[in-house]
Amino acid sequence: MENFDAIYQRACERKGGETALQRLLPKVRSSRALAGSKNDRWLAEMTRCIFQAGFVWRVVDNKWDDFEDVFFGFPPEKILMLSPDQIDRFARNPRIIRNRQKVLSIQANAQYILDVSRDHGSFGKFVTRWPQEDLIGLFQHMKKGGSRLGGMTGQRVLRNMGKDTFVLTMDVVRCLRRAGVEIGDNPTSQREMRLVQTAFNTWHEQSSLPYSHLSRTCAFSLE
Repeated sequence: MENFDAIYQRACERKGGETALQRLLPKVRSSRALAGSKNDRWLAEMTRCIFQAGFVWRVVDNKWDDFEDVFFGFPPEKILMLSPDQIDRFARNPRIIRNRQKVLSIQANAQYILDVSRDHGSFGKFVTRWPQEDLIGLFQHMKKGGSRLGGMTGQRVLRNMGKDTFVLTMDVVRCLRRAGVEIGDNPTSQREMRLVQTAFNTWHEQSSLPYSHLSRTCAFSLE
């Protein structure tokens, strides 16, 4: 497999040097800050990423203040108290994007967050304690325990909340394949995901860079 130094150098050349590349890399929150993140912010970010999936992100962002207002700031305990009739009314509200199945996912993910919190204190603490060398296990946990959190949606939630994680965008997958990782164009099998995790673990050991920086640098290394 290709050494990460070569990938890093290509990204620097494409982005105008090391300083320019560093400015483009995502921020990683400290363990303390991530552990202190509130459950309502996790539910809000899950909701935002779910509504953005397969849709124009800008439209979701422009309506986001209304989302926050309609769902009263996304407190999981309060969301679970909504009746089916209330959920149906929310799904028809023109202030948000009227997609009933995605609206239903909000209540399902509120339950997921609270279930996890009962064992770990909060969802933020749970995510903070999950080992970096098994991020694919965390992805699978979110897919299985939550609603509509599979694929890049769950990965984006983690990245946006500040968890140090890779995100398997098309460019990142292309970089992995170019580096010699034997995966398909859309890696989903357990075997492929283990190969992806192993590649990032190796690059992390080689470079000591955060996983999110490895991932973004991979994407920037392609022409």
